[in-house]
Amino acid sequence: MHQRILIIDFGSQYTQLIARRIRELNVYCEIHPFFHIPPYSWEIMGVILSGSPSSVNDREHPEIDLSQYRGKIPVLGICYGAQLMAHKLGSKIAPSKSREYGRANLRFVDNSDSLLKGVSSGSTVWMSHGDSISPQSDYLDIIASTKDVEVAGYKIKQEKTYGIQFHPEVTHSEHGKDLLKNFVVDICNCSQDWTPASFVEETIESLRKITGNDQVVLGLSGGVDSSVAAMLLHRAIGKNLHCIFVDNGLLRKNEFQAVLDSYMHMGLNVTGVDAKKRFYSELKNISDPELKRKAIGKVFIDVFDEEAHRIKNVRWLAQGTIYPDVIESVSVKGPSATIKSHHNVGGLPERMNLNIVEPLRTLFKDEVRRVGKELGLDSLILDRHPFPGPGLAIRILGDITEEKVAKLQEADDIFISHLRSSGLYSKVWQAGAILLPVHTVGVMGDERTYENVVCLRAVTSVDGMTADWAHLPSDFLSVVSNEIINKVKGINRVVFDISSKPPATIEWE
Repeated sequence: MHQRILIIDFGSQYTQLIARRIRELNVYCEIHPFFHIPPYSWEIMGVILSGSPSSVNDREHPEIDLSQYRGKIPVLGICYGAQLMAHKLGSKIAPSKSREYGRANLRFVDNSDSLLKGVSSGSTVWMSHGDSISPQSDYLDIIASTKDVEVAGYKIKQEKTYGIQFHPEVTHSEHGKDLLKNFVVDICNCSQDWTPASFVEETIESLRKITGNDQVVLGLSGGVDSSVAAMLLHRAIGKNLHCIFVDNGLLRKNEFQAVLDSYMHMGLNVTGVDAKKRFYSELKNISDPELKRKAIGKVFIDVFDEEAHRIKNVRWLAQGTIYPDVIESVSVKGPSATIKSHHNVGGLPERMNLNIVEPLRTLFKDEVRRVGKELGLDSLILDRHPFPGPGLAIRILGDITEEKVAKLQEADDIFISHLRSSGLYSKVWQAGAILLPVHTVGVMGDERTYENVVCLRAVTSVDGMTADWAHLPSDFLSVVSNEIINKVKGINRVVFDISSKPPATIEWE
């Protein structure tokens, strides 16, 4: 078992970012909600308390008992976490004169303290808080200040327990990575052995022990998560893994065969299932996006169930669940109010009397890609943009017909092909075309047209939680627009989406 850092979540928007920064140091960490923390054990090397939208002055503010950790292992409180620890020691936490949000500069830094080694006076930090910690305390030594915040950092006397009022995990904090490394590596003494290679080796061994000689079935989507999960299982159990790749008729142009060929070349035991007609039939006359998702999910489960029952003695269902999915299900804010139906195959294990195995449940998306690279995964899959589970069904606004799918596939293929050939594909997080239920007047030759509008969507992002629209060159967009209008029958206008997330979402439905 790896040494680990425990991150206690009080509902901060940055909690996952703390974990990602620590994982970048090749140190394993876990996020747990404040109301469900694990007991102290030898492999927990340190604890980090996250920020929170709450105030310690709220009547029902998030609380935690740190007595099992403090004094045994180092503790670092960030923003609310720092305020909570100071509050428990009797320090006054008062509303700031004005909410402090954004960049600030450290005016005083105690570089003799291990936490702030390499953090320079005058460096930029990112503030996001409405309360401040009183400097009058018999228990705290101030180790950092800004012009407006006297207690920007403190250390509890006689303990390796720290609090900082700023957020080192965000990129705006100039020496944020240095501070986290000081805490995790130097103060907590974590060995930096959480690497893709070690993950692959340990996971393969674990999968062999868990599944034994049982047969395992896995639904492939063509995406990174299910593909990496498949390769890990393939390395562990070989032909005992049975993969099912369903063509729902809503994939990109020629994608089913291209991805299926890639899987075959990887040595996977794959069955490709052409179920286009069943999906089109179930989607007939449905325009509501959530009803589309549910219809797609229903047919997928039916098709998958039928194919899985052709395999004898299957005892396990493998899924490409990743760590953000796990965190979301037990987070401070609870599971998502709306579960996307195409991801919800929770009924399958009971329906098929199967156990679940999830090889990637401890990994973030970027870590999944690194593990895939370690496994030698085909770049066609490894470098693929995220693609929605319902596919083009939620990129066609309104009802779904085979004719609309074909039209959008052509337009989308032109857009993606030009992104690849121009070297822009790798600079974009996600891209695609959306077929709008709008007809506009146009002129082609000497004739009037009244045809569809296609919208091009391309965003940059780190994890999809926030995104900015990709500033693609105007000459590139001109070439793509002209080719779509000239080559795709039924489209006479192309527009480009310049909305960021938030307030918009990446997908339109």
